[in-house]
Amino acid sequence: MKNQIKTVVLMGILSAVLIGVGGALGQGYLILAAVLALAMNVGAYFFSDRMVLSMHGAREVGPHEAPDLHRMVDELARNAQIPKPRVFIMDDPQPNAFATGRNPAHGVVAVTTGILGILDARELRGVIAHELAHIKNRDILVSTIAATVASAVTFLANAAGFISAFAGGSQDEGEEGLSPAQALVLALVAPIAATLVQLGISRAREYMADRTGAEISGDPEALARALEKLEQGAQHMPSPSARPATASLFIVNPFAGAGSILQLFSTHPAIPERARRLRAMNVRAQDKGWGRSPYALPYSD
Repeated sequence: MKNQIKTVVLMGILSAVLIGVGGALGQGYLILAAVLALAMNVGAYFFSDRMVLSMHGAREVGPHEAPDLHRMVDELARNAQIPKPRVFIMDDPQPNAFATGRNPAHGVVAVTTGILGILDARELRGVIAHELAHIKNRDILVSTIAATVASAVTFLANAAGFISAFAGGSQDEGEEGLSPAQALVLALVAPIAATLVQLGISRAREYMADRTGAEISGDPEALARALEKLEQGAQHMPSPSARPATASLFIVNPFAGAGSILQLFSTHPAIPERARRLRAMNVRAQDKGWGRSPYALPYSD
């Protein structure tokens, strides 16, 4: 609930930035930017799954090719009360996974060959549950809306930049509208602000998917351990197919080994914090009677 509220608040802030920038430039600019951003992102919403799967060379596998993986996806989809998604495998040594699809009826779960080799059945089950949580929570829709608003802000900021470049010092004192200096500041600040809010929404949705996934699997500890293994894998096994444009889709950042960046500019929350929250859930899981699978047994160290 906390991260759901955070998403709503951040979406409100992002919308306020859009309205504020549009109001500064004029209603005509606001409408044009909104239409352009909406058209661009609606296309991405409907066709992003095909594009992403193609970019990463993912191939669909049937139950006869990956029976254990299909049984796991089928069981967890029933737990999540969503249609069973299609299952894809990427020939990539880096252990990772992502989900896509514009709604639960068009869901896709994709895993790398690397993740199949590094995680045990219980940990993989936790990862699959996390990805199904993204589908259940309609995170593709949420991210598309956020991207649409952020894109509109960027379009408007670019318009402000043109105003700054071509208006020069011609604006008379007292004339309505932005001064060149104000337009330049707007062009610089607005896209950064929109991006920071959009990234905050992405991190909030990851926390939500962790929690929902742990509830679907009934096994928060499994996902916590999987995340720790996947982070190590991302640091030591570069992905040949990783793309910055799709990094936010994956359960862990595929560029984790490329160097540290400010968490404020990250699409993913820090793995230690994600694991800490999951283990806090694990304490409560036993009281709630979770553990609807033979995998969900206490780890013995």
